[in-house]
Amino acid sequence: MVADKAADSANENHDKLDVLKSTQTVVNKALDKLGYPSEVFELLKEPVRMMTVRIPVRMDDGSIKIFTGYRAQHNDAVGPTKGGVRFHPSVTEKEVKALSIWMSLKAGIVDLPYGGGKGGIVCDPREMSFRELEGLSRGYVRAISQIVGPTKDIPAPDVFTNSQIMAWMMDEYSRIDEFNNPGFITGKPLVLGGSHGRESATAKGVTICIEEAAKKKGIDIKGARVVIQGFGNAGSFLAKFMHDKGAKVIGISDAQGALHDPEGLDIDYLLDRRDSFGTVTNLFKNTITNEQLLELDCDILVPAAIENQITEENAANIKASIVVEAANGPTTLDGTRILSERGILLVPDVLASSGGVTVSYFEWVQNNQGYYWTEEEVEEKLHKVIVKGFNAVYNTAETRRIDMRLASYMVGVRKMAEASRFRGWI
Repeated sequence: MVADKAADSANENHDKLDVLKSTQTVVNKALDKLGYPSEVFELLKEPVRMMTVRIPVRMDDGSIKIFTGYRAQHNDAVGPTKGGVRFHPSVTEKEVKALSIWMSLKAGIVDLPYGGGKGGIVCDPREMSFRELEGLSRGYVRAISQIVGPTKDIPAPDVFTNSQIMAWMMDEYSRIDEFNNPGFITGKPLVLGGSHGRESATAKGVTICIEEAAKKKGIDIKGARVVIQGFGNAGSFLAKFMHDKGAKVIGISDAQGALHDPEGLDIDYLLDRRDSFGTVTNLFKNTITNEQLLELDCDILVPAAIENQITEENAANIKASIVVEAANGPTTLDGTRILSERGILLVPDVLASSGGVTVSYFEWVQNNQGYYWTEEEVEEKLHKVIVKGFNAVYNTAETRRIDMRLASYMVGVRKMAEASRFRGWI
């Protein structure tokens, strides 16, 4: 009996941390509030297409290593699917499915003509050479080439992938397609048809959301105390943007630990010392844990690392007035409920991190038309799109008296559901 109860408790906790199951729960709730029949949820709860591939790569020592890769295409009723490819040892099929749903929601919130896609390869790029990474990147494209393309599914960078990896992937696809095809992928180097502002786009979008949330809470960004968990691409750019706007970034962290200074950290110095994977805390002795960082007294907290960081165990200890999710799924559903009950304004990931897919869309448009915009034009267009999306979600939350996460899912899922309905799928 005791063992059964322990097993039930363990399963319950696992379900709470299951990103796919929690995503499906909120999608179902959002569709129900919008008045859609159950068939719509049955269509949207899983990707319409899921591909698993095996990629052989000759390693530097002469051996052949087989890697597992995934590509999920959630829903293409609105248009081609779109989403990043991550290289990470903990990539799973379930995670890739959930992330593809989030991409659909992001596209819906900022009104892009896309469905959601996502890809991943189970590997540790930190332990691979440049040549091995190129072989893996090209092998992945060959394996998924039949289901991707500029009118089908457009990949992009994600965790531990960058513009160089996108360049290799584009080159491989162009070889298969037998003509130069920059619209196949986004996040490319500028010289290969990349867009100005793409590298910092996610952080720019988060910054805009922080500014809009601060207005709602009556907080002046200048002098505001900001804590950022994660110092990778999004976290490091965000720290710089907040610092330049006059905010005091009092805490940052990476996978090794966290740094805290109530007077504000020297962000320019930290950016100069960080390595290519965003690690910098290993250079310091007086560090704190990531858990302690989340509970620091601050005005704005930005989880920009990994999922399941704010849970029912620590949500009551969060001292920020605003939490803006730059990472995917950093707050569990129980964590969301507790923060909302405490009056903390939570800007969810599907809204806050939509800057990346927005500028990816801009890059795709520029590739298709062969005309390229200045950085100022990109930033101006991005600002309009994110502010419009933020207001749509915020107003829905206020009108319906619901939290921002459920509101964002309602805004994000509507376009997809309507497109599926008009097509006669449901």
